[in-house]
Amino acid sequence: QVQLVESGGGVVQAGGSLRLSCAAAGNVFSNYGLGWYRQGPGKQRELVAAITTTHSANYAVSVKSRFTISRDNAKKTGYLQMNALKPEDTGVYYCNANWGAYVYWGQGTQVTVSP
Repeated sequence: QVQLVESGGGVVQAGGSLRLSCAAAGNVFSNYGLGWYRQGPGKQRELVAAITTTHSANYAVSVKSRFTISRDNAKKTGYLQMNALKPEDTGVYYCNANWGAYVYWGQGTQVTVSP
């Protein structure tokens, strides 16, 4: 079992930056792949970025070159650095930990980008 708690969301103007954190408690963190998802108003939840246990990262086309995903296994924490934010980045951001059939979600953190 893994418990995930996101933090770092808030309100920022377009062009600004935020850094989201995902703190994990429970089983061995380093065994899990991590993902950041978001759900905008009236939209389906979508994958924003993912990082494997070997630190290989992938990004949605819409955030590539602006967002950076990382992880610190010693601190059991994942991060999403978001730069050059746009109003369309607005949404609830969720952290996901996955290992085979095991999938865990955090409660989400709100990110609002004003024009």
